[in-house]
Amino acid sequence: MVKPKAPEIDTRALSKKYRTSVAKLIKLWKKGHSDVEIASETGIDLMTLRQIKTDIQLAHRRLRLEQKKKALAQSQASLQHQIFLRPLL
Repeated sequence: MVKPKAPEIDTRALSKKYRTSVAKLIKLWKKGHSDVEIASETGIDLMTLRQIKTDIQLAHRRLRLEQKKKALAQSQASLQHQIFLRPLL
């Protein structure tokens, strides 16, 4: 089975905003490093690192919410189509 690809966030914009490599930070988080380890390794302030993490989480939440809205709209349209085709059932 093919696992669906994770929604893309704009890491370039975040990297520009925080003047650091956000893609590298994401890789370190995926490897299981803690925020304190990453902060000491990269030299980024711990509060800045946590702000980056919350920005990424918010971006993912927004993308998931948009996907839910699209899926709901499609299911509503499909339901209305079925009712139209079989009105007496």
